[in-house]
Amino acid sequence: MNNKNLSLLTDFYEITMANGYLENHLSQQIAYFDMFFRTIPDGGGFAIMAGLEQLIAYIKNLQFSVEDIEYLREKKIFSEKFLTYLKNFKFSCDIWAIPEGTPIFPYEPIVTVVGPIIEAQLIETMVLLSINHQSLIATKASRIVRAAKGRHVIEFGTRRAHGVDAAIFGARSAYIGGCIGTSCALAAKEFNIPLYGTMAHSWIQTFPCEYEAFLAYARTYPNNCTFLVDTYDVLKSGIPNVIKVANNELLPKGFRPRGIRIDSGDIAYLSKACRKLLDNAGLSDCKILASNSLDEVLIKDFVTQEHAIDIFGVGERLITSKSSPVFDGVYKLVAIQNDHSSPIIPKIKVSENIAKITTPGFKETWRIYDKQSNKALADVISFFDEEIDRYTTYEIFDPIHTWKKKTLSNFRAEKLKIKIFSKGECVYNSPPIEDIRDRCKYQISLFWEEILRQENPHNYYVDLSARLWDLKKSLIETIQTNL
Repeated sequence: MNNKNLSLLTDFYEITMANGYLENHLSQQIAYFDMFFRTIPDGGGFAIMAGLEQLIAYIKNLQFSVEDIEYLREKKIFSEKFLTYLKNFKFSCDIWAIPEGTPIFPYEPIVTVVGPIIEAQLIETMVLLSINHQSLIATKASRIVRAAKGRHVIEFGTRRAHGVDAAIFGARSAYIGGCIGTSCALAAKEFNIPLYGTMAHSWIQTFPCEYEAFLAYARTYPNNCTFLVDTYDVLKSGIPNVIKVANNELLPKGFRPRGIRIDSGDIAYLSKACRKLLDNAGLSDCKILASNSLDEVLIKDFVTQEHAIDIFGVGERLITSKSSPVFDGVYKLVAIQNDHSSPIIPKIKVSENIAKITTPGFKETWRIYDKQSNKALADVISFFDEEIDRYTTYEIFDPIHTWKKKTLSNFRAEKLKIKIFSKGECVYNSPPIEDIRDRCKYQISLFWEEILRQENPHNYYVDLSARLWDLKKSLIETIQTNL
């Protein structure tokens, strides 16, 4: 899956801009681009970084085939010089990124690309596509898993995903965000994700009666029986037939039913009633799995009702992030150089909409932790060559409401971005997905509960260093003066 040539999976204007840079003798100008996002999906307290592995695979395979170049030639707007450039294309940029599974916040650089502007421009679409989609689904999964309060969540959304890649990479992202596995066989195979499945209503309807359907299933999969109990009537038919099959077929042969699945009705009420019936039948180890258009809101309601659900199967509202389906990551030019030995010239985009004003310069992203509690206190964006001295105090301030200030002491500061590509060569090995998932869980634990609230979370500050704030303010004032 990671060996596809996706070079033309890009917005057309990326190609026209690249041709324009070449024709105007700017192709070797060094550009600095940042990817960041502006708002957290669902009004949450943070998002989860994901999609970096697929971005790396894209860049490693970035080359333009004969067919690609001929297709562009047919557009009759590109110079032969540019088409020859694409034929001989070799990526040479440096890239830094925040590792997958890390909580991220609006406006901080999560990917930084430095290199010839023609190359940095060409990869914009795939930087955004890879990170936006997977970060969106990982963030949604994290919300759902945290709402489940320790009960397991399985990603069940393949059939409702927006296409093949959305299903496969959505399952990957959901696992990073905390799901225990997926129903998507291909995603499980490609990414070594645990694979789960139960039975279909059609299986039960195919047999003369529900009992015979359950019996046939038990004989076929005696060590992996999860029975779908709502085809006819959960309490009058489904559970009695599960118990009957357990007593007549499974238990005498040394097997036990793994679980039941409820896919309709008053699931919280039914789960408690099922639990009682199963326990009375000596099947207290039989798990109860619930599905049917679930999300973090419904799961939170179940928790308040003291349900008896052990596992949630979450489909369409996770795989599409239905309640907040867009991750608004953007990719902006923040500096240029004539060549690597020239001074870095910061660039800024200004707007009447304050949220769209960019932060200029070549930057680093820091996370500051309290040494005593080990909890995250704030993130700081600084110049790339700045250091945050943990042996002194450090003043942070709200970059919009600048009068809001706080002095930090007894802290540690960690750089969040790591180098991924050096002069076009990948210098980073993507960790196993299990490690990414573990990282996500651990990193979330470093934030205060107030940040983790599903509704009205506490505002976590992303600060600018004093030097960076002064530069940003100066550039805005200069532009206003020259208008």
